[in-house]
Amino acid sequence: MKTLSVSISNIEYQKFGLKNDTLSFSELIDLIDKELSKQNLNKCLELSEKYGLSKLTMDEITNEVKAVRKRAKSNY
Repeated sequence: MKTLSVSISNIEYQKFGLKNDTLSFSELIDLIDKELSKQNLNKCLELSEKYGLSKLTMDEITNEVKAVRKRAKSNY
C-alpha cells in the first residue's frame, strides 16, 4: 500500500469535519463527492430561482418533462 500526503488549510480541515490526520483514499473521495454534490445542488437552486423555475408546481414540472420527452421521441 502506498501513502499519499495532502496538505489542506485549517479552514478546509474544519469545513470537512475531519477528526484525525489519517483517511483512506475512499474516505477522501467520499468527502470530496459530498462537497461537490452540495455545491452542485446550491448552484441548481440559484439557477432555479434566477429563472423562476423554483416557483413551478409538481404538475408543471411533470408537464414540462413530458413535453421534452415527447419532442425527443419525435426527433428520432
